[in-house]
Amino acid sequence: MKVGVVAIQGDFEKHVLAIRDCGVEAVEVRTPEDLAGVDRVIIPGGESTTVGKLMERFGLGPALISAGKAGLPVWGTCMGMIILARAIKDREQYSLGLLDIEVTRNAFGAQVHSFEDEVTVSGLDAPVMGVFIRAPIVSQLGAEVSVIAKYDGKIVGVRQRNVIGTSFHPELTEDRSLHRFFLEI
Repeated sequence: MKVGVVAIQGDFEKHVLAIRDCGVEAVEVRTPEDLAGVDRVIIPGGESTTVGKLMERFGLGPALISAGKAGLPVWGTCMGMIILARAIKDREQYSLGLLDIEVTRNAFGAQVHSFEDEVTVSGLDAPVMGVFIRAPIVSQLGAEVSVIAKYDGKIVGVRQRNVIGTSFHPELTEDRSLHRFFLEI
């Protein structure tokens, strides 16, 4: 198995290390050609407006849409979940629309309000440490979307068939259980 990590901007290196910690090959994805050689892909945290523009400009966005619709497992963390959403509340920006959700950006506050706390994720035996950095929440769910995690009553993890979105950054911890969960999809 080979896992691609979108490496345009953001904390992609931490996801590469987390996947390698799971004993699986990880490669950086920047182009449609890079994407064609992977069995699943992670879209990491970062700055969604910038990443969206670059995905659109260089063709990675349309390639991700096609691959996701064809069944490629895709996981977006924080900004990655924003990019995967159908809509971003009160904003017009590029997104892939692979998750039938609306997200609210920076729902827990600004950078100075970042925090860590345990999050229970459906399908995992134990809670994971969630690192929330300017994290989004899911403000609307489509009919085919399942909630897999909540924090303080807010939706912070969803799944729609082969696509997962989480508001938090598990790659910034030593716990690899969520990465292993994604590898099993």
